[in-house]
Amino acid sequence: MNRLTLAEVEAVARAAHEGQQDKAGRPYAEHLAAVAEGVRTRGGDPEQIAAAWLHDSVEDAALTREWLATAALTPRTKAVVDALTKRPGEEPEAYARRILATPGALLVKQADLAHNADPRRLAVLDEPTRKRLTEKYTRMRALLGLEPEH
Repeated sequence: MNRLTLAEVEAVARAAHEGQQDKAGRPYAEHLAAVAEGVRTRGGDPEQIAAAWLHDSVEDAALTREWLATAALTPRTKAVVDALTKRPGEEPEAYARRILATPGALLVKQADLAHNADPRRLAVLDEPTRKRLTEKYTRMRALLGLEPEH
């Protein structure tokens, strides 16, 4: 089976999230691009970069679990995307355990958290939202055993 190239994965992710915005009102694809670049700069491989592009697609219902199961992606990329997809009602501890148990997933989540917690992104949010998200990201970093990034 021919696998999707990184450019094709990027195009799928951008199309799937078309019209979506992040909490700051920015096009959601900017977040995906930042996470993919964060994975690349942290030494991630093409499978992890592909997973970065797709890391929120199933969780945000931009793509379905069925699409992921049949997509022309490596089993490792699919496993990382699945690991990063939060389940409804899932406790953060269970989510963190799944990420830690999935080869390649931690680096993608690290890049995701780094972009989500970027002070420039958080600065445009209202104070209660900024506080809630900062606490959420700090807790997840601790559950994953990640040092704070500067």
